[in-house]
Amino acid sequence: MKNPAKEQKSQNGFKLKLDMRTLFIIVFAALFFMTILSASSGFQPLHGERAISEIIQDIKAKKIKKLERQGNTITAVYKDGKRFITTKESEDSLRKILQESKVDPDSVQVEVKSNTDTSMFDLLINIVPTIIIVGFLLFMFRQARGAQDSIFSFGQARSKRYTKKMSNMTFKDVAGVDEAKKELQEIVDFLKNPKKYQKLGARSPKGVILVGPSGTGKTLLAKAVAGESNVPFFSIAGSEFMEMLVGIGAARVRDLFSTAKKNAPAIIFIDEVDAIGRTRSVSAMPAHDEREQTLNQILVEMDGFAPNDKVIVIAATNRGDLLDSALLRPGRFDRRIIVDYPDLEGRKDILAIHANGKPFESSVSWERIARRTVGYSGADIENMLNEAAIMAARENRSKISMGDIEESATKVKLGPEKKRLQTDRDKNITAYHEGGHAIVTHFQTDMDPVHRISIVSRGMSLGHTLIPPSHDRLHHTKSQLLKMITSMLGGRAAEETVFNDITTGASNDFDQATAIAKAMVVDYGMSALGPINFGPHQDVLEWGRTFMQPNYLAETTMTKIDSEVSKIIDQCYKDALRLVKSHRKELDNVAAALMKHESLDEDEFKKVVGEKKSA
Repeated sequence: MKNPAKEQKSQNGFKLKLDMRTLFIIVFAALFFMTILSASSGFQPLHGERAISEIIQDIKAKKIKKLERQGNTITAVYKDGKRFITTKESEDSLRKILQESKVDPDSVQVEVKSNTDTSMFDLLINIVPTIIIVGFLLFMFRQARGAQDSIFSFGQARSKRYTKKMSNMTFKDVAGVDEAKKELQEIVDFLKNPKKYQKLGARSPKGVILVGPSGTGKTLLAKAVAGESNVPFFSIAGSEFMEMLVGIGAARVRDLFSTAKKNAPAIIFIDEVDAIGRTRSVSAMPAHDEREQTLNQILVEMDGFAPNDKVIVIAATNRGDLLDSALLRPGRFDRRIIVDYPDLEGRKDILAIHANGKPFESSVSWERIARRTVGYSGADIENMLNEAAIMAARENRSKISMGDIEESATKVKLGPEKKRLQTDRDKNITAYHEGGHAIVTHFQTDMDPVHRISIVSRGMSLGHTLIPPSHDRLHHTKSQLLKMITSMLGGRAAEETVFNDITTGASNDFDQATAIAKAMVVDYGMSALGPINFGPHQDVLEWGRTFMQPNYLAETTMTKIDSEVSKIIDQCYKDALRLVKSHRKELDNVAAALMKHESLDEDEFKKVVGEKKSA
């Protein structure tokens, strides 16, 4: 529900800013037009300079209307409107000069102007530039301070305060992160019922940090805490503490915690905390002093000399490895919650939440979709269903089909289709390349089924073969990794077998295959070199800091590593060639079907190649 008073205050503030800006423009325009008007009315151009003897002759000829004297300068105004200027000696008066020239001084009008007289034009010429400069500086200063109301508000935290009425999200609206929900529900319960825990001598955690990949639901969990909690909830991003002026970040931290303490019990949520909580520098070249001052102030506020029992800090980050160890220790962030990609049951729950309110055809299999989306975050799943709904609406259909969901799932991961102009030869090469991946995968034992094959271009690829894991795996065996490499090399093996030539289309396959083979040798100890880690690793220093050691390896060791990687790749490529040659007929059938239909799903692929059997 909207707060009318707050909304009216916001509108009044907007009108005030608008009026100030309009007033500045009006004043500037008025001064500008006054200057133009004064210049056009008070300034008359001169037509040249003449000798005083010529001026006297024109007076005798009655051509001059009047003389204007200002000091030693005399301006002759002619009856035709022209103005000429002349000068006289300082010791001679104009009257004396006229008398000596036998001209009656009273025969011509003489107008005397003082040197101290200032016209409106001269006044504006001196004042207007100053007013414009001052006004411009004030305008720029107001823009620089953003939404702040005065110069003294730089140190105020820009946090947003939420109440239970303002946030309509609860823990029921968040799925796939059951462990994190349990921990946060405990935090909310402690703030609601502190006596229940205090009876047993328990204290509340001072901080909870949510660590995990982007899109897994960290911010949603914070919103759910705001919705579930009956206490004030202050939300701010880590980057909002940083400012151009030194000391502003620390001042905003103090202001935020001071406000939270006044409203205690309260919760503070800091999103993207790595913006200010990164490890402090110990090198000769220090890091950003302003960021370190801000971090130091947070450390003091969370566990300093003053007690802070009724304010709990929840932080979220994608880069938990970059945070300072002093920030993560017990007493500050007591709990570290990993918010990872959802498992099968978690994906089913997420699908149920985001499918609510959308019409689907009865043929949609949520079990199959959940198994199809291994490795998808909650944000990916929400985006997938949204894209499916957009696709159905674009085609003027009333319900979302399984095909819409399949297409949107591929679009989320690989990008939209690209209708590139390709020759039949290019399409044929791509069909055999992708068919090679599929055939090699299909006819290896203990491999996940081929989900989809396509020769439609997406992103940077001309085609793709999707082989998502059939279930969530916690471990990969050596044999599984070798079969994965063999599948990746199936495209090149098909090209060599069919065309007796090779193309550049397998470069990305080689990148992935080499990375897995190198990890097997260097990190996992799955080679003849034995269970040794040859890669750079983290060491923990005596004060709790970590750093990456440089990789000091002898040339002979590096040669052995390269040799082992090469052996793995060579053996897997030989296996891929063997499978392609032994199933050449099935490969031809798959390529022909791709040339005709461009894409094959799992069922269509199995109809072409038959059931899986060992080779």
